[in-house]
Amino acid sequence: MSNPYFQFKQFTVWHDKCAMKVGTDGVLLGAWTSVQGARRVLDVGTGTGLVALMLAQRSPADVKIVALEVDTAAVEQAKENVARSFWKEQIEVVQADFNQYHSSGKFDVIVSNPPYFVGSLKCPDVQRNAARHATSLTYEELLKGVAGLLAEDGTFTVVIPADVADRVKGIASMWNLYAARQLNVITKPGGVPKRVLIAFSFDNRECVVEELLTEIARHKYSEEYIMLTREYYLKM
Repeated sequence: MSNPYFQFKQFTVWHDKCAMKVGTDGVLLGAWTSVQGARRVLDVGTGTGLVALMLAQRSPADVKIVALEVDTAAVEQAKENVARSFWKEQIEVVQADFNQYHSSGKFDVIVSNPPYFVGSLKCPDVQRNAARHATSLTYEELLKGVAGLLAEDGTFTVVIPADVADRVKGIASMWNLYAARQLNVITKPGGVPKRVLIAFSFDNRECVVEELLTEIARHKYSEEYIMLTREYYLKM
């Protein structure tokens, strides 16, 4: 049986009620996303609350974070994880469908680790399907919603499979969102990127593209990955 929780340096994430467990994608998103100057943050599809907690850890105390989730079990789990943390006054877990979500104000930072198995074979677990397949929230719907909620000088950061990066950029441009930063994630020496993190803004400027190798050998992490995640992982 897998461990029902994941222990970080400053908080613990229980994931026994969630379809999607704590994983590298979420940790990369939480560690790489810039929150500099942000006052309002939105985490779309928070799941366990992992990314919201990671962003809260390195944000000033007056930063407010909305952790949005549609799945009832995940909402319950996220609320429990937040309640056990140092940042329960900063993070508000909200149960809502992103397509119907409305906010009285714009967000300086929006993040999402969205469903990613577009059109692939589904498993019988309905909850796990919703978390893994882009049927409940498509990239088109996600980017349209982000464009309406993002502040004029805000950023939207997302982690997606490398093979849909160009498609997502194309959809984003329809809503005047453009890639400002991109991190291509490689899991082993000589490998090709399987995941990409992209930070979008309304400012159409040249995109800064970087590469991150996570492991130089099995279970031996690169210095760059250690530097990025050392404030979170216990053993880094």
